[in-house]
Amino acid sequence: MTYADIIIDISHEKLDKSFQYLVPSELEEEIRVGMVVSIPFGNGNHMRKGYVMGLSHEAKYDTSRMKEVAGLCSNEETTESRLIALAAWMKENYGSTMIQALKTVLPIQNKVKAKEKRYITLNIPKEEAEKLLEEMKTTRFKARIRLLEALLENGRIEAVAAAKELGASASVLKYFEENKIAKLESNEIFRMPLEGKDIVRTPKMPLSMPQQEAVEQILVEWEKTSPRPVLLHGVTGSGKTQVYMELIEKVIQQGKQAIVLIPEIALTYQTVRRFYGRFGEKVSVLNSRLSQGERYDQFRRAKRGEIQVMVGPRSALFTPFPNLGLIVMDEEHEPTYKSENSPRYHARETAVHRAQMEGARVVLGSATPSLEAYNRALTGEYLLVKLDARFQKRPLPCVSVVDMREELKAGNRSVLSRELKSAMGECLEKKEQIMLFLNRRGYAGFVSCRSCGHVMKCPHCDVSLSEHNNRRLVCHYCGYETAKPDKCPVCGSPYIGGFKAGTQQIEQVVTKCFPGIRALRMDFDTTRTKGSYEDILASFSAHEADVLIGTQMIVKGHDFPDVTLVGVIAADLSLNTDDYRCGERTFQLLTQAVGRAGRGEKAGRAIVQTYNPQHYSIQAAAVQDYPAFYEEEMGYRNLLDYPPAAHMLAILGSCADEELLGQAMHYIGVFIQKICTEPEFHIIGPAAASVGKIKDVYKKVIYVKHYEYGCLVSLKNKLEKYIEINSGFRKVYIQFDFS
Repeated sequence: MTYADIIIDISHEKLDKSFQYLVPSELEEEIRVGMVVSIPFGNGNHMRKGYVMGLSHEAKYDTSRMKEVAGLCSNEETTESRLIALAAWMKENYGSTMIQALKTVLPIQNKVKAKEKRYITLNIPKEEAEKLLEEMKTTRFKARIRLLEALLENGRIEAVAAAKELGASASVLKYFEENKIAKLESNEIFRMPLEGKDIVRTPKMPLSMPQQEAVEQILVEWEKTSPRPVLLHGVTGSGKTQVYMELIEKVIQQGKQAIVLIPEIALTYQTVRRFYGRFGEKVSVLNSRLSQGERYDQFRRAKRGEIQVMVGPRSALFTPFPNLGLIVMDEEHEPTYKSENSPRYHARETAVHRAQMEGARVVLGSATPSLEAYNRALTGEYLLVKLDARFQKRPLPCVSVVDMREELKAGNRSVLSRELKSAMGECLEKKEQIMLFLNRRGYAGFVSCRSCGHVMKCPHCDVSLSEHNNRRLVCHYCGYETAKPDKCPVCGSPYIGGFKAGTQQIEQVVTKCFPGIRALRMDFDTTRTKGSYEDILASFSAHEADVLIGTQMIVKGHDFPDVTLVGVIAADLSLNTDDYRCGERTFQLLTQAVGRAGRGEKAGRAIVQTYNPQHYSIQAAAVQDYPAFYEEEMGYRNLLDYPPAAHMLAILGSCADEELLGQAMHYIGVFIQKICTEPEFHIIGPAAASVGKIKDVYKKVIYVKHYEYGCLVSLKNKLEKYIEINSGFRKVYIQFDFS
């Protein structure tokens, strides 16, 4: 006898457990883990949809009280079953409830009412209709006459047009339908997120020699029995997108589909234009700005195989394609690919696992790969393919690094250096465009000296200390605290404090320095509404502005041929966050920012303003030397056992009761110390989270490092059981985050 562990459909949050059912003998050969089944549930034995999470030959309960599986929902098996199996993998590897994992991979659960277009069609021969029309003209029913005349002329008209233009009310339509003069028909139409966009088909561009060589390298790998994921490492402007499109075309020719992941909604505008220009209506898009109806329709179209390419951020990874052939992950280094909600999955590893399950291929692309991806490429786990030069051999931009300490000594207290002001003036005279990037990623109140550039850092963790309202500086990795100094401990200068400038202040400075300049600002405040990204980028592309000022969203993957100058305001902001990845983040952001300049026929220039010009991440970004940066950064990671030198598990606790949270995290720490006795385990904390309180909810964290990922997963499983059986944790929310 076979028994199935089944979880009820995910609309019921409280049913986060499986129920065991008997499998009838006639279904034993067909049923598989991941399948969607029909089952009787509850006292009334109402038929419900469930998902098979496991099969066994051992009964957990009294078989006399066990119900039978009613049947298989075979029409849903091909797409949903694979995603359900993926959800089970995510639950195990990232830590969450099964309900949370299912809601992630099956995001559209509530059916949205279909959008329809209604038509009125003539249902009698033309001769009979003409005779009827003559009879109607002797009556006073003018609307009936107009409608019949229109039907005689066109044969079929839209119901909306009939009502607006002909005055055909519901009673008129009812008369025509009851007397079988005409019939009402409804056609379902899909909500199309690309409708109304000024996108035209573009001819296929021939690949350059380096691009063709990259494609051939990848295709050779794809011919292997177990092809590896590919890391396409190409400098900014090297034409990685054209390589993606060539590979997607190969996949489409095989009758398969492709997913193209992008890190930001801001990138949708240009990315969709490129892919739609190449593949036309085979392309669709998903992002959080779409309506529920638009998202629902795109998932249905994908499931039916009506589209071949889906473009979107992280959630597009779960597009229910029936025959997935390729997953492209552009700008794979971006932190937005990591989910901040349970399960806290990373799209990179999840994409690789989904591809392995479905026999698909994975291509990761970046000018500044994550250390994790590059490390795997160097060890042979990934295939490394390089594009070392820009498309059509265009030169990389000339980069200047400006020491803002010297600007202060020279009496310049503006956020714009003298060199940047001068370069902006030259650009404006030539009618060229400028991008000003305010590097605010991860700004968490670090304290630095404007005279010498010294940053207040933790003596134990090599991350910056965060300033709190009580004038205390705190490390959010180990809990170290110290008072905020009134003077710089290195040079004695009183000019020590946090950086307060934002994009609005930069815009005010620019418009004051250059009267009449046309400026656009792109940040959180200006991009809250649907279509705001597209409107700003389209305006800048159409030369309706001279300068685009923004945060990190303006420096990721955009291609504006007339941008010849990029100015980086305060490169140090991301360099001095309380995160061990701050050097990596800074290098990536600066390299991407510098790469926006000179992508057309004109040469580009970039000016990087910093209080720490000798830092290795800034020096490497200025010359776009990724290998040099990687070697330096990996030295620090190896020294401190940070990923990818080792793996790290963060146990995140949150609770409205600060004392209860402290007790809970203390007991978790004691439990970890008790079971993790091997010296390979490194345990840090409990300590306050980087933001210790949000909306009256307190947060703490414990970090555990180990060289084997499986050991941390095993620890997570033991912690889940420990938390489940101890009632004291019921008011404390625990999450697991793997790095």
